[in-house]
Amino acid sequence: MGYEFERSRKSSATLMKNLALLFCVIFASSLLCGCMVGPNYHKPAVQTPAAFRDLRESPQAQAQTASFADLPWWQVFEDPQLQELIRTALKQNYDLQLATERIDAERGQLAITRSSLFPQVQGNGNFTGGKEQTFQTKYNFLSLTADAAFQLDLFGRLRRATEAARAQVLATEEARNTVTLTLVSDVASDYFTLLQMDLELQITQNTVKTQEGSVKLTSFRLEHGVATKLDVLQAQQVLDTANAQIPDLERQIGQEEDAISILLGDYPKGVSRGRPLEEQSLPPDVPAGLPSTLLERRPDIREAEQILIAANADIGVAKAEFFPQISLTGSGGGGFGRSSAFSSLMGSQVGIWSYGAQVSQPIFTGGALRGNLRFAESQHEQALTAYKQAIQHAFGDVSDALIG
Repeated sequence: MGYEFERSRKSSATLMKNLALLFCVIFASSLLCGCMVGPNYHKPAVQTPAAFRDLRESPQAQAQTASFADLPWWQVFEDPQLQELIRTALKQNYDLQLATERIDAERGQLAITRSSLFPQVQGNGNFTGGKEQTFQTKYNFLSLTADAAFQLDLFGRLRRATEAARAQVLATEEARNTVTLTLVSDVASDYFTLLQMDLELQITQNTVKTQEGSVKLTSFRLEHGVATKLDVLQAQQVLDTANAQIPDLERQIGQEEDAISILLGDYPKGVSRGRPLEEQSLPPDVPAGLPSTLLERRPDIREAEQILIAANADIGVAKAEFFPQISLTGSGGGGFGRSSAFSSLMGSQVGIWSYGAQVSQPIFTGGALRGNLRFAESQHEQALTAYKQAIQHAFGDVSDALIG
C-alpha cells in the first residue's frame, strides 16, 4: 500500500512539473510573439519659457545657479527647534501617513494586475473513507489534483494594464513627495509667522509701558500748565490702542500654535520656540537666471506625468478588448484507493489529466467597447491637460515668488 501511494504521488508530481514547464514555454512564446495595441507613451512637447521671469538682471547670476536648487531643507533652516518640529511632522503628520498608505495600496494593486501575466496554478486534495453496512466493506480514497490556467496576452491587454498600474505607483510616490514638501514649507512658514507675532507682542507690550509713562508725563505737564487736556487725551488714545492690540495678538499666537500642532500630528497645545526672529539667519538669496528645466524636478509635475502615462496605457487596454482573448487550461493528478471487499487487490491507483483552450471574441456589446475606448481617450486628454496646467501653475508659482 505504501509503495503504491508513493508511486502515485511521484506520478502526480511529474505531471505537475510537465504542466508547469508547458505553461512557461507558452508564456515565453506569447511575450515574444505577442504585440501590444494602443499608443506607446512619448513625452508631450510643451512650449515653455527658457528661463523664469525675473525682475533682476545680473551678469554674475549664471555662475550661482547650481547652488540653491540642490540645497536640502535642513541646511536652509538653521534653527534647531524648527528642525525638530519638521522631523516630528515628517514622522507623525496624518496627511503624510495617508500618502504613504496610498503608495502601499497601489503597490498591492500592481502585484494583483501583474499576476495575470503568469500561469495560475491551484492544488486540491481530497480524502474520503467509510464503511458500508450491507457488505461490511471499508474503503479509503485519496486524490491529489492540480489545475492550471494561463491567459495568452497576444494583444498586450495585460501588459498595458501592468504599465498603467506601475505608473499609478510612481504617481502616488510623487504625490507623497508633494505632501512632504508642502508639509515642510507649512511648518517653516507657520513657525516664522509665530516668531513674528511674538516679536510684535513684545513690541506692543513695550509700547504700552512706554506710553503709560508718556501719559503720566503729559498729565504732570497739564497740572503745571505746560500741556493741554487735548495732549493728555491723545496720549491716552495711543495707550488704549496699544492695549487693545495685545489680546488680538495673543489670540493670533494661540491659533498659530494650534495650526503647527495639527501639522505635527498632535492635539492643539503650545509650541516651543528656538531662536527669536531677529537672531534667525537668512537663507541664501535665489539667484537670477535659473533655467526653467528645474521645474521638471517638481513632484507635482512628475505626478501629473505619471498619471498621463497611466491614462495612455489604459487606451491600449481598451483597444485590446476588441480582440480575442485566449486562455489555456490544464489539470492533472492522481488517486489512490483501498477497499476491504477485495482480498486479492489491496489497493488501486488512477491518474487523470486533461487540457484545453478557450477563445472569447466579443461580437455584440451594445457599444460598450467603443464607449470604453472613448472614455479612456477622454481620460488621456484630461490627464494631458492637467499635465500642461501643472507646468503652467509651476511657472506662476516661481514667478510670484521671484517678484515677491
